[in-house]
Amino acid sequence: MNQLPAADGFLALPDENLADYKTAKYVIQQVPYEHTSSYLEGSAKGPAAIVSASHFVEFYDEELDMESYRSGGIVTMEEMDFTSKVDEEAMVLIDEETSKHINAGKYVVSLGAEHTVTNGFVRAHKRKYPEMAVLQIDAHSDLRESYHDNIYSHASVMKRVHDMKVPLVQIGIRAQCKEESELMKSSDIINTFYAHKIRKDTKWMDKAIACLPKHVYLSIDADGFDPSIMPAVGTAEPNGLFWSETLEFLRRVFAEREVIGFDVLECAPIEGSILSEFTLAKLVYRLIGYHSIKH
Repeated sequence: MNQLPAADGFLALPDENLADYKTAKYVIQQVPYEHTSSYLEGSAKGPAAIVSASHFVEFYDEELDMESYRSGGIVTMEEMDFTSKVDEEAMVLIDEETSKHINAGKYVVSLGAEHTVTNGFVRAHKRKYPEMAVLQIDAHSDLRESYHDNIYSHASVMKRVHDMKVPLVQIGIRAQCKEESELMKSSDIINTFYAHKIRKDTKWMDKAIACLPKHVYLSIDADGFDPSIMPAVGTAEPNGLFWSETLEFLRRVFAEREVIGFDVLECAPIEGSILSEFTLAKLVYRLIGYHSIKH
């Protein structure tokens, strides 16, 4: 997989030396895999849209009082090619590409289409961090055994994670089926913080972080946010998370645990609007900043 020129990559960095694979600490993967969308389609365009929007994000982060990209550099890879690859073959490709970066000592940030791709990311990170957990920000549980007869559906991705015996902490859930609810009640490795409950619990952040082990892989579905700030998603749900509360929580997670990698997924761009992709680009840069101040 080739890297993009600095001017075309995340943030359109002004210095090629800070956007070169050999020296950069952070690798941005673009993973436009979309095969099982169940409502609105278009998430395959999400990764490129986020990268494009990032060209208008300020280098200076006012919260962190720093230009985070200078802490190690950020290189952006070309989009993965899923021609003739679906389901398990696609997951193997994602696992292989992610593992290459991990083995090269990079911190991997993945921009994905449908949530299915987290399956491959988790496989790769679990190999290095066997005691890891997944922190999922999402409107949906994604714990169905299968959906439309496909175990690789975006609606089943966290069931596949559960099958790997990886503990799961879910934040902002507000849509699920009875099958998922029953699994969550019976499993001792799933901790779910429903959107309607965290609104009434001032200690929810403390409780959620207490459920996490040292090593955490973070997976963010764009529909975890409220549609008022994140309209460009496949299946929007009301009563979502907002910017300030989410960033307050994630800053604590990065500070109190080791976030070993993260993904941002399920942005389906809306023609004539850049609200969602710009917000996600700023989110990615802020999270890189949270990681860099600790490392």
